[in-house]
This record gives sequence, structure tokens and C-alpha cells, in this order.
Amino acid sequence: MPLLCHLLSLDLSGSIDKIIAEYIWIGGNGREIRSKARTLPGPVSDLGEIPTWNFDGTSTGQASKHGGEVILRPQEIFKDPFRRGNNILVLCDTYGPEGDPLPSNKRFHAAEVFSHPAVVAEEPWFGIEQEYTLLQKDHHWPLGWPTGGYPSPQGPYYCGVGANKAFGRDISDTHYKASLYAGVNICGTNAEVMPGQWEFQIGPTVGISASDELWVARYILERITEAAGVILSLDAKPIQVLLQES
Repeated sequence: MPLLCHLLSLDLSGSIDKIIAEYIWIGGNGREIRSKARTLPGPVSDLGEIPTWNFDGTSTGQASKHGGEVILRPQEIFKDPFRRGNNILVLCDTYGPEGDPLPSNKRFHAAEVFSHPAVVAEEPWFGIEQEYTLLQKDHHWPLGWPTGGYPSPQGPYYCGVGANKAFGRDISDTHYKASLYAGVNICGTNAEVMPGQWEFQIGPTVGISASDELWVARYILERITEAAGVILSLDAKPIQVLLQES
């Protein structure tokens, strides 16, 4: 494992000009995040330098026929906190082969609204709170909860400190730093009222950047929980959902 960690942390910027771009997009159900990587010839600073790409939409619920091509159009660039160096995260939206936005591409219509001169003149600011719950990988039950059981009543957990109150702080703090590194306007984080539940805030951010940065922050959090062997839930009532699934 030390060799694997060493190779993962390699900084390519001192030896080659090529960079890795991780293309990120929202899947067909409107909630999940997908991504894949490609090599670009050198560092980029402008969206115009990043090519469109494609993927098989039948595997993501975004095409109805076998081999249904979906086009990825880059919309925002962020620094990659995982590969670091000149490598980047590229937030994309999705289009059919003829250039029409997919039904799952809500960003396209939002961009039309936010780019309208009357809206631009108003300079709308947004602040967004994102609550999430960390689940044990083997049992799909929140961190800090006895397996199949329930914790003590709420009270000590909100903004709590201590091994018997805060569960998953390392994930929250890692996400905080990685999001700042990426260029996400994350402005705070805290433990929530339920053990294993946390929150982060995005903003104040102008226009469509608020939602773009929220989705990238979600992607970063999903990658961090993946590495930690913990499942991320964005469900507002995660216990109710877990009980229904069981």
C-alpha cells in the first residue's frame, strides 16, 4: 500500500506537460454523479481549451437505445484536489447527438435564465446548505449508531465535540479543505443534530455558480467517502429510506 499511495501522489507537472481532466456530470435520475477522465495536451485556463466528449447514455439512464451517444459540454473548471498539480475537474452538462439538451439537463434552462440581461443586472446571490449522512459500508447504518439500533436522543451532537458526539469529523474536515483547494466557495461546515450527520454551506455565490459549486462539492465529498470506505447519503430522511429498503 505505501507504493500505491506514493504513486497516487505523483506530481506530473515537473516531468510532462500533459494533464488529466476529470469530466463530471449529473446522471439520468438527476441525483447521482458520474465522471470519467481523459488526457489533455497541457495546462488549460479557459473553457474553450477543453474539448467536448461523449459517453454511452444507455449505462446512465440518459439514452434509450444501445450505444446511445450523449455529448458532454464543459461548463466550469475547478482544480483537482485528488491529483493536484495542473490537473482539473470539469463540470459538464449533457446533450443528444443533434445538440439538444437532454431532459435531465436542468442546467441548460437555468443558464438561460441566469444569463438574461434583466437577471444579470439584479446580480442574484445565493447561499446553500447541504446536509448529508455518513453510513457504515457493511451495514448501511449511520456512523455512531449501534448496528440496527438507535442512539441517545438529540442534544449533544449538534456542533458537538468528542468521540461520543462527533462521528466522521475527519471526512468533514477533509472535504472542507479539498473543496477550498478546488476553488469551491464553501463557507462553513458543522456537525448536525443526528450522529453521523453533517452539513456544509456554499456561498454567498452569484447566479448559476451556486449550483455548479454545490455539485462539484458533492462530487468531492463522494470521492472522499469512497476512499474512506463510507457511504454518503443525501436523503433528507435517511433512516426512513433505509427502513423502507430493508
